[in-house]
Amino acid sequence: MRLICFALLLGLTMTFDPRPLPAQQPAAESKSDGEAFLDDYREAATERWEEEIRKLETKDRERADPPDPILFIGSSSIRRWDSIVTDMAPYKVIQRGYGGSKFSNVAVFARRLIEPHEYRAMGVFVANDVVGKPTDHSLEQIELFVRHIIRVSKSHQPSAPVFLIEVTPTARRWEAWPKIRQVNALLRELALTTPGIHFIATADYYLDPQGQPRTELFVEDQLHLNEAGYDLWSRLIRRRIDDVLRMRADFEADKAD
Repeated sequence: MRLICFALLLGLTMTFDPRPLPAQQPAAESKSDGEAFLDDYREAATERWEEEIRKLETKDRERADPPDPILFIGSSSIRRWDSIVTDMAPYKVIQRGYGGSKFSNVAVFARRLIEPHEYRAMGVFVANDVVGKPTDHSLEQIELFVRHIIRVSKSHQPSAPVFLIEVTPTARRWEAWPKIRQVNALLRELALTTPGIHFIATADYYLDPQGQPRTELFVEDQLHLNEAGYDLWSRLIRRRIDDVLRMRADFEADKAD
């Protein structure tokens, strides 16, 4: 009898742990813990872009997404891409860009931009973090923002590849080009070292043989692409997406054999 009581007592002692289980913590808390670094940017982002984000959310409610699409998020080059549906065919697309956006606010709004959608891949183009002003973000800041955007996508759609599109050289921001090239090098390195992330190189195609911006590919402001500029851009983007998705399909087919 004493032996049985001792065994029961030992079992209770071994199974009881006074520490709270991680699962008991609210999911919202764990999200905010991982996004605390965005608090410094949240107020400014909300004040400047909340209305634009709500417009995109209205689209989410009013328009059903096409089947198996590619989601494009980012700044004005995504927003102004009027021919995206035909340029990216046969892929279906979801277009969620807004003018003037930076990686900082795309990171702040990442869940609202990304999580309403189911997609086979996501393309990201943001070009306003480094423009040659004292308020430019550092490479360290940009890396944090981009990693968060990637993390949101991978948490929501683990198997969907993410494409980081290179920042385009422009005459308008030519003085800042050396620093913008560092941003591009960072994006390339993130793609090389992060599974499921891919870099789309475009910059060299927008430079002439003398290494200067090809002004004929831009509208009058020498910042945004014209029709010819988008035609080139879309071909580069679609070709890279084609290559990656084809390789993934081949890999899956080999696994199935």
